[in-house]
This record gives sequence, C-alpha cells and structure tokens, in this order.
Amino acid sequence: HSMEMADQLIVLQSSALDSIPAHLRHKARVIYQSVQLDTLDAVMSTSFLVIVIGHLREEKDPFCIARSLPLMPLNSQIKVLHLGMAMNKQMERIAKVYSETLKRYQWVGEVSHADTLKALSQSRLMVISSRMEGGAHVVSEAIALGVPVIASDIPGNRGLLGDDYLGYYPVGDELELAALLYRAETMPDFYSALKKQIDTRKDLVSPDREMQSIRGLMMQLLKD
Repeated sequence: HSMEMADQLIVLQSSALDSIPAHLRHKARVIYQSVQLDTLDAVMSTSFLVIVIGHLREEKDPFCIARSLPLMPLNSQIKVLHLGMAMNKQMERIAKVYSETLKRYQWVGEVSHADTLKALSQSRLMVISSRMEGGAHVVSEAIALGVPVIASDIPGNRGLLGDDYLGYYPVGDELELAALLYRAETMPDFYSALKKQIDTRKDLVSPDREMQSIRGLMMQLLKD
C-alpha cells in the first residue's frame, strides 16, 4: 500500500528493482549511497590481511570465513581481522573460541567507524558473507577505497558489485570461499582483475553522483 501511494520509489542498488512489483517499477529509481572519505594512508602488512566487517548475527553468516581457514593450504599467509559486535552471548562465545583456536583469525569486536575505515584501507581483501542484504554500506566503502571484495552470491551484493564480478561464492560454502581467497592471494592476475572491477565502480559511490541523483529525483517530483 505504501508503494502504491508513493510518487517515487528509491532503492539503494540495482538488484533491488526486481523485488518491486512489476506494475510499480516505472516509478522506481536507484540511488547509490555515497562514501565520503578522508585521505587514508594504506600501510599494508607483510601477511595477506583479509577483513570482515559487520555485527555478528545469523543472517550475516559471520563465521563462514573462520570455517574456511582450516581448509586453506598450509603455505597460505592469509590472516583475518573480524570487526563487529556480537549480538548475543552465543555469537560472542563462538567468536572467542575461533580467536583462541585459529592462528589466522582475530575477532576484536566493535570499533569506531574511523578505525574501521583505517583497517579496511590497510587490507588486501574484504569478505562479505551475508545470507541476505539490502545493499551493505561497507561494500560501498570498500569500493570507494579500492579494496577488492569476496562476496556471497546474493542480489544485495550483485546490485553493488555487478553481475560480471569475479569474486562471488555460493552462500555458506566455506570450501568455495577458501578456494577464492587462496586464488586471490596466490594469483596476481586474478587479484588484479578483482581490483580493476572494483575501481571501475568507484563513480557509483561518489558524493557528486549521489547529489546528482537526488537532484534528478526532486526535479521529477516537482515536474509531476
């Protein structure tokens, strides 16, 4: 009923258009959320740092990355930094067990947004393992910083990264996630291809583009 009443409908990534009833899509438009960044010094560590950002809750499948680590070849230099608050005691217990038993995994809990962006800028890859997303802002932040993403294959990620993006794995499949991570770590051509695809989407999350989109929306509303 709300969509019927609305003059315009806004979605935050292109795949979300498919979730709108067909007879209402004519009044829908995509406005990508922009990311405003200060200059960040990207100081890379000697290991291959992979970051996971997001509060620990079921729909995020937050421990897929931890389940994937024992499946990695022994020569892998991947280390995982996991940022995000545990949303219940069970999630907290699991995160602590993984931190204590996996050398390559460290959960540090919730940190400030500024510190999160700094850690993201210093990472080689970001993993988003969600089972469902409307359009995660952290993906937009990775795009803005030029950090390649390994993402679960869901519409919310495809709408931000593109259908042709090379870094998707089936939802919940830690074996495929491990294979993709190791491929990115050890195959420079594959990593460079991911980086190039991310860099070509930077314009989508620019503040100028978002402002232009909002102005276009308002002009259409006033015209109507």
